Amino acid sequence: MIKKIGALLLIVTGLNAQDKGKFESYSNPFYSTIVSESNEYKKDSKEQYKSFKMSYDGKDIPKSLDEFTIVKSENPISQGNTGTCWCFSTTSFYESEIFRLTGKSINLSELYPVYFEYIEKARGYISTRGNTHLGEGSETNAVQRMMEMYGIVPFEVYEGKPSDQPFYNHTKMFSEIETYLKNCKVTNFWNEEAILLNIKSILNHYMGVPPTSFKYQGKTYTPKSFLKNITKLKPNDYVDFMSLMQKPYWSQEEYKVPDNWWRSDEYYNVPLDEFMFAIKDAIKNGYSISIGGDVSESGYSSTHDAAMIPSYDIPSEFIDENARQFRFSNGTTTDDHAIHLIGYKIDKNDNWWFLIKDSGSGARNGRFPGYYFYHEDFVKLKMMTFTIHKDAVEETVNKFNK
Repeated sequence: MIKKIGALLLIVTGLNAQDKGKFESYSNPFYSTIVSESNEYKKDSKEQYKSFKMSYDGKDIPKSLDEFTIVKSENPISQGNTGTCWCFSTTSFYESEIFRLTGKSINLSELYPVYFEYIEKARGYISTRGNTHLGEGSETNAVQRMMEMYGIVPFEVYEGKPSDQPFYNHTKMFSEIETYLKNCKVTNFWNEEAILLNIKSILNHYMGVPPTSFKYQGKTYTPKSFLKNITKLKPNDYVDFMSLMQKPYWSQEEYKVPDNWWRSDEYYNVPLDEFMFAIKDAIKNGYSISIGGDVSESGYSSTHDAAMIPSYDIPSEFIDENARQFRFSNGTTTDDHAIHLIGYKIDKNDNWWFLIKDSGSGARNGRFPGYYFYHEDFVKLKMMTFTIHKDAVEETVNKFNK
């Protein structure tokens, strides 16, 4: 009888033992097989997409950065998965300007102006009741505008992303901003203070809170005092140019593209020959340029680090203001990328080549990561606007005064 009771106790004890859990990696090998074999099937059943690109066989393009006369600039960095080329290119431009003005090498925060550009976009969306363009893009002169309003900070005090995140990525952040603002429009909710607080909470989550004061080389600065006392940049000293026939030449006009969402109308509109003269004269005299236009072209090759206009598109001798305006008007020239023009060379055939510093991913597929070589024809036909110091274009600006 005692033996039976003991056995029963053992059985009950086993039944009442506390179960324990543990962490283990998710595993579903068969699902992985489904995914991989489905992907293989798709590859076999669908023809791979191919774009029509110009062949660079036999083309005499620059072979080294050393061939160029170069304005001092900081090393190229990636904008990651963001639509913020406008700020990366122009921040790089202002870094070169700081060195030209002061001899100091300062790495500025690219994401500090981006943070406040999103704030101002939201404010513009509210004030127009949802009738301004919402996007990640902007124009090169937006950086000047943000500096005037909010100052600037060095990269070391505001990276604009979690430090362990390998690349910038605004996909989720912008989706949340866009969804929220569009919902405000649907519900007719236009309380600016409340909306901007919510926008800031989204930005703070993904980008971090920008500093209102910080230590730099042992002293405390605000973003505006850093701009004034350390960088020596004066935002009002920078001007913007375009060359389009749709507006009168020798007048200041609006650049009518979606990313000019605040409808800046301060662009100096000049004939194409004057546009190219200003660029060439500036870089020859040691001034770099933040420049923007269209890079989705057949002659644009990330593997060759080069941008040219194929003769099957338009022969060089026929590139003029009419060809330029025609492409802009019919939408084959778009406003899709901004870059930093930092150098030049003139080849044996008297063709100009420009050295371009580029934050886009395509600039990292060739032999010179972060750089491109632009033929002058590409700039002449496809680059639409640029930002520059007024002293570099004094001769051109004086023609407006006359």
